[in-house]
Amino acid sequence: METQMLLRDPDIFPSEEVLRNALGETNYNLFQGFVQNITSPTSGLAMEWRYYNDGKAWLCKVVNKKKTVFWLSIWVHYFKTSFYFTEKHLESIDALSIADSLKQQLAQAKSIGKLIPLIIDVHNDEAMTDLLTLVHFKKSLK
Repeated sequence: METQMLLRDPDIFPSEEVLRNALGETNYNLFQGFVQNITSPTSGLAMEWRYYNDGKAWLCKVVNKKKTVFWLSIWVHYFKTSFYFTEKHLESIDALSIADSLKQQLAQAKSIGKLIPLIIDVHNDEAMTDLLTLVHFKKSLK
């Protein structure tokens, strides 16, 4: 079954209420915990929501100063994050304590120019643990 990307109306900003309705209560709570973690003073990441005409949807760019760490999109009852790595980071990612399925996905991903995408669908605590590991890894890269 194909899942559906949400937040398609350029006139409706992804407020807390809009996000809660899109994700459902359980996944919204998971999302809120994640947001609090990454935007805390110790993490120091910022979230920039913007409507993109090319994809006809609201996306969130999560940045550390000016560097993009990952992209976030909202889907029916979950959220999706997209990271982009270069080939020189693959060995380091393979050494991370993340699910083998993510390592396989990265190894099999088709590159986009010089970038290799890694997409994580987040709808449970296990995915959240892997996501936070990757956020901290990506943030540490120069």
